[in-house]
Amino acid sequence: MMKPQLADEAFVKARLGELPGWGLEETKWIVKRYRFRAFLDGIAFVQEVARIAEEANHHPLIAIDYKVVTLKLTTWSAGGLTELDLESAGRFDAAYAAVRGEAQEGE
Repeated sequence: MMKPQLADEAFVKARLGELPGWGLEETKWIVKRYRFRAFLDGIAFVQEVARIAEEANHHPLIAIDYKVVTLKLTTWSAGGLTELDLESAGRFDAAYAAVRGEAQEGE
């Protein structure tokens, strides 16, 4: 398998403009905090993130702080950010929208 290519800074900044709430950290990470109405909604989101990550074989760092879930992405094998990180961020955002929609319907 080929080593993923690092994304250049202009590409990362342009893509981050399309991913609200995601921020650049230490030039090699993208980070986002997701807030939930209830603890179990956050846990449902983490389960979906895990499913997506397994499917893509690209796993974020995950921190769960009561009703806040923080995701942090980088591509270890490339030594920084790649297109895979930005694609994963978009998929995680879609999962968040889906989980929030289900939570609101169930209230």
